[in-house]
Amino acid sequence: MADGYRPTRVWDPPTRVFHWGIVILICTSWLSQHEDWMTVHFFAGYTLLAALVFRLAWGFVGSDTARFARFLKGPVAVVRHVARLPRREPDSEIGHNPAGGWVILIMLILLLVQVGTGLCANDEVSVQGPLADAVGSSASDWLTHIHAVNFRLIEAAVVLHLAAVLGYRVLKGHRLTTAMITGRKRLPGSPIPPRMASSLLAAAIFVAAAGFVWLGVEWFGN
Repeated sequence: MADGYRPTRVWDPPTRVFHWGIVILICTSWLSQHEDWMTVHFFAGYTLLAALVFRLAWGFVGSDTARFARFLKGPVAVVRHVARLPRREPDSEIGHNPAGGWVILIMLILLLVQVGTGLCANDEVSVQGPLADAVGSSASDWLTHIHAVNFRLIEAAVVLHLAAVLGYRVLKGHRLTTAMITGRKRLPGSPIPPRMASSLLAAAIFVAAAGFVWLGVEWFGN
């Protein structure tokens, strides 16, 4: 390219659909709980669980930039990256940067805790998760409390994520949101594009994950 930047595909469609799907599901979960739409709340939770099972699998067999081994860096790399945050420089990261990779892992863990505790939670009246009876009343009450507290942590993580995206835009001029929409970044030099896994494979994994969740809910819910 004349300006030294080359549009490079860095995010595959499954990873982008997962990202924006999580945004929709978190918002739906909050709104349905706030408005007491528990049928919608449970459906959002089951869909979120299927999406998380998919993402865990995709983190091992998916595209290069989706794999945990690719974006989880050591502490030295994270510290070096954070130290360079105030510097306005071109975005040269193919995929998540060293700090962002760990933020993604933390968010996945928080979401897994949220759906896991939700399966065992109850509202002390008439609504309970499919595993509430299996864990017992006392454990269900405790997990219900964790379910509520953990969502506060998720909200804090979302705010931190949004602040980081804004910070990268203002301080460094990096358009992270645009890349997650289009799947492409304008990178300096001639970077080697990451290997992209098949979207058909992703669809098969998600269908299997959804089937696993459905069978589990049917088994424990009856």
